[in-house]
Amino acid sequence: MSKDWLKNKANFVEFDVRSLKGNFLLAIVKKAKGIPKEEGIAIVQNFEPIPLYNTMKNLGFEYHTEKKAEDLFISYFYRNEVIDADDKEIPLKPIVMPRYAEIDPKIAELTVNFWDNIWNKEKPAIELKTKLLLSLTNAVGAGRIRQSTRELIKAYYLGVTVEQLDEVFALIVWNQGIGHFSSEIAQSSLFKAYSLIKKLERRGNTRDEIMLILTEKFGEKNPETGFNSH
Repeated sequence: MSKDWLKNKANFVEFDVRSLKGNFLLAIVKKAKGIPKEEGIAIVQNFEPIPLYNTMKNLGFEYHTEKKAEDLFISYFYRNEVIDADDKEIPLKPIVMPRYAEIDPKIAELTVNFWDNIWNKEKPAIELKTKLLLSLTNAVGAGRIRQSTRELIKAYYLGVTVEQLDEVFALIVWNQGIGHFSSEIAQSSLFKAYSLIKKLERRGNTRDEIMLILTEKFGEKNPETGFNSH
């Protein structure tokens, strides 16, 4: 596909996110939403921002990325249409990638490409919501409750039903044991999110309404499920 717009890339608004310690994805999206049609934004990062590509596509941007150095990437995003993507974006995307770049840019590059292969595979054999449920249960087994809570919310966003979640939690009880479940899982953010979904569905709330509550209650600001930038 021809990208004639690249001849004007020097005029794009530049946004260097290398120094951001929190959710750089949200910061970029906020800035990108203010870019008019037929104009662009240049994102400067110390690794290729692969998780950003679909997000920007859903806002009406196409992209081109250039590697300037081992730890310097510039991604040019051109807005060919204005799309309101609020209802299309899977919540709680990964935001820890910059931490890997602080250690070694090569580790960040390996990590982001591995993430892309697992979660953005073009023709996956296992559908995404099933992968998320598998990841949820694996995280519980490894004691990573923060991760499991985020996977639950993303799976629910993609259409997992309460009945399916009931069976997942029954399997967790079976595999983890009643004592462990009672002392650890039943008190966790994971079980709180699951219980909240059931409670709100019984009240008659729509899935969209429930997602708004879940992302607010268990999003980045929640120390149990968010990402501490300090």
